[in-house]
Parts: sequence; structure tokens; C-alpha cells
Amino acid sequence: MDLGLKGRVALVTGASAGIGKAIASALAVEGTRLAIASRSLEKLKAAAAEIMATSSVEPLPIRCDVTSEKQIETMVREVELKLGQIDILVCNAGGPPSGNFESFSADQWDGAYQLNLKSTVDLCRAVVPGMKARKWGRIINITSIAALQPAENLMLSNTVRAGVHGFTKSLSNELAPFSVTVNCICPGYTATERLNELAEQISRVKRVTVESIYSDWQSAIPMARLADPAEMGYLAAFLASEKASYMTGLAINLDGGFVKSI
Repeated sequence: MDLGLKGRVALVTGASAGIGKAIASALAVEGTRLAIASRSLEKLKAAAAEIMATSSVEPLPIRCDVTSEKQIETMVREVELKLGQIDILVCNAGGPPSGNFESFSADQWDGAYQLNLKSTVDLCRAVVPGMKARKWGRIINITSIAALQPAENLMLSNTVRAGVHGFTKSLSNELAPFSVTVNCICPGYTATERLNELAEQISRVKRVTVESIYSDWQSAIPMARLADPAEMGYLAAFLASEKASYMTGLAINLDGGFVKSI
């Protein structure tokens, strides 16, 4: 299927590893002009080499801390200068630390807000005017099933990612008349470095093995396995495509059936 993405300019943040890199890879295969961003330029260059090996696209790596509005503005200007105006924005960032309510300081609450909610708002503020002017755009916000079904010991993520959902739905309604879509992908348990870090944290707190934690997670998933990051990439590429022009304001679970609600 031709997704109609060849030549479109795409920016993916948090793209040096895991879900972000998988999404960037999928967009590269579709022929986008691709910029990838994260806080580590070294890891970005390694990711760019992997992406080039599976596509004809040479990604533009840009170091950016998305908790900094100034760095976001600088990044977007660089992308526009070197690749053109951004057609596809994928807002992705690592999750905040695990823990319960009383374990977090005010600074940690601020940090979670800046990392996951404010960064999404700031990225959108930088690209939405151009998308509206061109009457075409795709914004894809990567959140979590924790925004739909709060997870144990993930107080920060449960809270701020739900805020991203509210923002996504509100923005999608405002941008729909301009043929700009805004959607969320809500990954379930996915085989990434982030999940392994979470398993190790839980292991220390509960004094159980990492292997038993993974076993518990998989037994709670109807499909009885973790997601492959590539599966997130396939969905993101479709949502970014011409074929998904009537899909907006959605929060799409990719979780093997884990979320229990209808």
C-alpha cells in the first residue's frame, strides 16, 4: 500500500532508541525526509546508521532536550532550514520515574509535567501554524496505556500522560477544519530499554526477580507477549499517511488486549 508519505518532512523526538526509533524507521521506509531528535547525539548517530541500513533515507540527527522550549524552537528552525517545513510531528519522550504519590517531590512533579505534557504542547506550538497555513499535517503523540488504565506505582505517568490525551482531543477539534489530524498511540508493555529499567526498579522494591515481573506482565496480556517496537512504527506510519485523513482525536491502544475497558 502506498501511504503517500514520500517527500513529506517528518520530525520524531525521543528517536535514539525504542519506540521512537521504530517509528522513525517506519517513516524512513515510506520515503519521508526525516529528522530525529533526542538528548544524546552519539545515540542518534547510531540510530541514523541503523535507519539508513533499512531504507534509502539519511536522517538528520539533532540533539534536543524537549523540556527546553528554547531548544525545541532551535531544533524546529534547523529542520525547516535543512529539510523543509514539518508535515509530520511525532511527540515522544521517555517516561517519568516510577513511584507512589508520597515518594515524589514538587520538583519531580514539575519534571514529569515538563517532560511529557509541556514538551508536547511546545512542539505543537512550533509546528501548528505552518500546518494550518498549508492545510495539511499529522501530529502523533506517544503516551501509554497508563493514561487509560492507571498502572500501579506509576503515579507521575498516569497523571501527566492523561493530560496529553486531553490536549490531543482539544487540539484535534481545533485543527480538523485545516486537514491537520492529531492522535495518540498508547503502547502497552513493549520490549524496550525503558521497560527493562522499570522491571529492575520494581524488582528492587518488591524483592522479586526481573524474570518473574516479565512473566506477570505477559500473563496479564491476552496475547501473552510483549509488543515489538516495530509494531508501533507500523501504526504511526499509517496515522501519518494520506489513508488516515479522516482519523483524528483518537487514543489508540496497541497493547495486545491488556486494557480492560470497552
